[in-house]
Amino acid sequence: METLPLFHKLVDAPVVLVGGGQVATRKARLLTSAGATLTVIAPELTDELALLLDDSAPCRWQQSRYTGPGQLQGARLVVAATPEYEVNAAISRDANTLNIPVNVVDSPQLCSFLFPAIIDRSPLVIAIGSGGASPVLARRLRRQIETMVPAAYGQLARFAGRLRAAVATALPEVELRRRFWEQVLDGPIASKVLNGREAEAEQAFHTLLADQQQNPDALATGEVFLIGAGPGDPDLMTFKALRLLQTADVVLYDRLVNPAIVEMARRDAQRIYVGKRRADHSMPQPALNQLLVDLARQGRRVARLKGGDPFIFGRGGEEIELLAGHRIPFQVVPGITAASGAACYSGIPLTHRDHAQSVRFVAGYLKGDRVDHDWAAFASPAETLVFYMGLVGLAEICRQLQAHGRAPDTPVALIERATLPEQRVLTGTLATISEIVAHAQPQAPTLIIVGRVVQLQRELQWFGGAN
Repeated sequence: METLPLFHKLVDAPVVLVGGGQVATRKARLLTSAGATLTVIAPELTDELALLLDDSAPCRWQQSRYTGPGQLQGARLVVAATPEYEVNAAISRDANTLNIPVNVVDSPQLCSFLFPAIIDRSPLVIAIGSGGASPVLARRLRRQIETMVPAAYGQLARFAGRLRAAVATALPEVELRRRFWEQVLDGPIASKVLNGREAEAEQAFHTLLADQQQNPDALATGEVFLIGAGPGDPDLMTFKALRLLQTADVVLYDRLVNPAIVEMARRDAQRIYVGKRRADHSMPQPALNQLLVDLARQGRRVARLKGGDPFIFGRGGEEIELLAGHRIPFQVVPGITAASGAACYSGIPLTHRDHAQSVRFVAGYLKGDRVDHDWAAFASPAETLVFYMGLVGLAEICRQLQAHGRAPDTPVALIERATLPEQRVLTGTLATISEIVAHAQPQAPTLIIVGRVVQLQRELQWFGGAN
């Protein structure tokens, strides 16, 4: 994160704006809407800016060119919006010397703060920034988000603000307050406010608050969310997965979960790394299962993030068996399994009318020096095989498949870090892939696809990973 988003309180604060053209007018409109006391320094003003200053006393116009740092003294913020780069650069230097935050329009390199694209549902305000890299993209995102945030959300924010003190008095514990507000804002009370029935909403609010005071344990029931985080690309998370992740008090994650997905959790959520590297589990599975129980019994909502899908080679069943035995509520959210993600992002259809009529998912990890399977069942050339966790056992997998009827020239692909920008696809045959992989030195997580469908990869690849 190159810039830290902050909200300035500017009511009655002195702000200097240098420039009097159309760009300066837009900045003045924004600054006065936030209550700033504006001094505009410019030889001339647009008609709109002159009218805005007349209507926004004690804002004033200093009719002159910029002459030096004396004109900036005492300002809370400085904005430079002249058409002359040299003048803007001088304003930036002077403001920085005086330790006054400065924004220079269209010159992010001269700025110590940046104006975001803003969605105003006061008192709810949403700001979107690009660090000056692409203001147009930020505005595009603003337009998209504006369609998702009704204008009445401002009314809902005012409703909540008016009643915060009552909740703080009735529910002194921070965790109980947060859960109460989530119940209010996600339920029928919020709907009543958004539909203009605020009196009914307030009556329902006080009834709910009284009920929670009498039975605080109603807000202290823990729950576990077993969430499939998908193969890596955060955009492949489901809406439900994201929603539950953002309600969790505690997040348990392992090496297979993209850090960008972990960052989608609430900022105040506790994060616990539980390992899961081959032969190096920072937390043994039984201890992890018990931790889920213990956290839920503390009344906490726990998100257990699992790479791919929790029920496909994810040991999800083991983790919820203990929860079920202790009657702890849980939800399981499916995710896009690694086979689907790797196949789609590498351009390898797992089934194809001309090449494969079935697909089989197989665990590929070694037990000792062997991969124990009924290898003869894998001999059909019309079936695609997908091996999870097979990088270390690749040579043994290829040997066994050839020994049990698969042709040595059967196409094979190994996909490294599927769906991520660093994705790499290595292709060969059962006879050659081990040598190719030994030379390329891919690192886990990887996935192996065996079958005639692999030969379509070169034609159907669309994602920008290396091959």
